[in-house]
Amino acid sequence: MALKHEPIAQHQSVQHALRVLETVARRGVGVTGTELGNETGLPADRLTPLLRTLRREGYVEQTSDGAYVTGETLTGLGSTQGREHALTRSLQHTLDRLRETVGAAVYLSRYVDGEIRITQLAQGPTTPAVNEWVDFRSAAHASAIGKSLLGQLDLNGRRDHLSRHKMARLTSRTITNERVLLSKLDAQPATVPVLDLQEYAVGTVCAAVPLTAGSSVGALALSLPIEHAHRLHHAANTLNRGAAPVLLSLAI
Repeated sequence: MALKHEPIAQHQSVQHALRVLETVARRGVGVTGTELGNETGLPADRLTPLLRTLRREGYVEQTSDGAYVTGETLTGLGSTQGREHALTRSLQHTLDRLRETVGAAVYLSRYVDGEIRITQLAQGPTTPAVNEWVDFRSAAHASAIGKSLLGQLDLNGRRDHLSRHKMARLTSRTITNERVLLSKLDAQPATVPVLDLQEYAVGTVCAAVPLTAGSSVGALALSLPIEHAHRLHHAANTLNRGAAPVLLSLAI
């Protein structure tokens, strides 16, 4: 399966984080912020917020004397035994925090063996998930998640998927013309969230951002009831900015 693109800013953020984590792990006994800056080459205005994020997500911890050491999350992900459990727990923590930040249900999806899979979900009483009235595996053409995942594939990959899943009309806004859909996917900027404006379900709007790590294709998405549609663009941009910790967990 060939990929179309990988968001540059997202990729750079993860590479910077990995560089910091490798330095912290290599030193073992602790490393100061100044030493991290010298060894990684990252300027203070980039390193400071990055360390704040890594601390919040549990990848590093700060000792009483201010040095940074390996955190519980990184230790769990770095061990072969229990890695899957640690990864699921870390991702759920991040998704729950994102749900609170954006005020919407948040979904993590992967494209595996030619199919869409919702692997994790964060929802709550005031942030309910969309009613999956049509299996997401059959609704890539209509959902923000599906369009984000398809958008990361090359043309052959997209056509292969659409050949196996009929583009059914789910609402009056659903795109059912393959040529039109492929054209929209091709024109979609990698750094701009994909939107679903009642294309999958009447009464619900959604947004999704890509999570491309090597050959792995994924997406992070949110859904809102139509009465909160005015918040969609702001929530989508917030989700986009918060995607790096999710991608980092998948990349480690």
